[in-house]
Order: sequence, then C-alpha cells, then structure tokens
Amino acid sequence: MREIFAGMPWWVKWVAVPVIALVVFGSVIATVVGFVIGLLFKVLVFVALVGGLIYVVRKFMSNSSSRSDW
Repeated sequence: MREIFAGMPWWVKWVAVPVIALVVFGSVIATVVGFVIGLLFKVLVFVALVGGLIYVVRKFMSNSSSRSDW
C-alpha cells in the first residue's frame, strides 16, 4: 500500500482519498454519529428523570416524616 501512495502527489493522499472515503462511507458515518448522539441524549434524559424521581421521593418522605411529629 505504501508503494502505491509513494509516487502520488500530496493532494491525492491528503485530499482526494479522504473525500472519496467520505462520499462512499458518508451515510454510514452519519448513521453511526446520529445513533451515538441519540443514545447519549436518551441516557441524559434517563438520568434526569431518575434524579427527579429521587428528588420527589425524598421530598415526599421528608414531608411525611415531619407531619408524623405533630
């Protein structure tokens, strides 16, 4: 592989080959990046909902225990 690229100009190695790779594999790369971003968003929503649930339960438990002191 190195022998093939050895005689080529620099722009073939650093411009043309990456552009061809993006054209050929662009949809695959976009799908993978979209999946990862979607997964991270869902994880953040899950963490926020669980945190909110824990906050509400603790708030409710502290209110119910203070009422029993009366």
